[in-house]
Amino acid sequence: MRVDLITREYPPEIYGGAGVHVTELTKALRRDLRVVVRAFGQPRDEVDVHSYGVPPQLADANPALGTLGVDLEIAQDVAGADLVHSHTWYANAAGHIAQLLHGIPHVITAHSLEPLRPWKAEQLGGGYRVSSWIERDSFASADAVIAVSHGMRRDILRSYPFLDPSTVSVVHNGIDLEAWHPVRDADLVRSLGIDPDRPSVVFVGRITRQKGLPYLLRAAAQLPPEVQLVLCAGAPDTAEIMDEVRHLVGELQKTRTGVVWIEEMLSQHDLSAVLTSATTFVCPSIYEPLGIVNLEAMACGAPVVGTATGGIPEVVDDGVTGRLVPIDQADDGTGTPLDPQRFVDDLARTLIEVVSDPELARSMGQAGRAWAERDFGWERISKRTQEVYRSLLP
Repeated sequence: MRVDLITREYPPEIYGGAGVHVTELTKALRRDLRVVVRAFGQPRDEVDVHSYGVPPQLADANPALGTLGVDLEIAQDVAGADLVHSHTWYANAAGHIAQLLHGIPHVITAHSLEPLRPWKAEQLGGGYRVSSWIERDSFASADAVIAVSHGMRRDILRSYPFLDPSTVSVVHNGIDLEAWHPVRDADLVRSLGIDPDRPSVVFVGRITRQKGLPYLLRAAAQLPPEVQLVLCAGAPDTAEIMDEVRHLVGELQKTRTGVVWIEEMLSQHDLSAVLTSATTFVCPSIYEPLGIVNLEAMACGAPVVGTATGGIPEVVDDGVTGRLVPIDQADDGTGTPLDPQRFVDDLARTLIEVVSDPELARSMGQAGRAWAERDFGWERISKRTQEVYRSLLP
């Protein structure tokens, strides 16, 4: 069997969870079948990996049109595959067109949904309407849709009620447990501006509306003065949200020490050391289909304080591997807390409870590592994905 896997992100160009998922899934699938990766970006020298840049004629066009240009070139090259598997709306059009052009099944793995990210209109303008159209039509014609969590599956069926529920299955995201493990290196942590002898709350993520960073920054003002806030945060969606985050960080730094902002992307080893040193990891997202970063933190032995939304409750076992923060959200697709101050206060209260009991935090971190080992290994995820493939082929 030859599967052509289409993705915007692939090493060395990875900036989010979808790219991590595709990278690890490809490695696991290749133990059993041939996988040809067709990715956006600069040329790569890996066997069976092909790269595609935006056509020169569309270099200055709306990014959604540039994406379509890449997708058309990819769809042509899929000829000869038995099945095509696309990840995120950026790749969905290529998968859909390849399905029509070559008469092969199209599988979509949903890592997010355009109807639940309306703030992307700030970034794409009218291109957001284009990306929403691509996603909707691709989902409608897909032979199978894979959700990365049960929460994501519910979101898919709510957003696209025309789908046959029997075609939408759940295959969780995973974690490379050999690559992600505790790294105890106090000198390295100090070199990044973090005091390993002080309690710390660590955030890792892109600066987007869905990650909820402004809520965390407001909650951090309530943390005990000895607690550090470590932000591994970059790649802002828009200048506006970057300005908001810079202002909130600046206000925090006026009133407390230990506010550490690391904007550059850390190596896996360095990030593992930061996560291992954390008293707790925090995921304040208002939209999160699962959150691979939560699994990465757990694999490094950090407890996770996360919002009780999307797929996060499927990763964080409340009171065992971390804590869940309640949230009442608007149903208009934004995920905005109905009572933002209450969410901020609940987030602060929960973080304080965890950082104030280091023994409990340590035991939850150990339980998180054990849970990741049991339920989120890539071999298991590869087998489940192959079951979906086989169900579509003669």
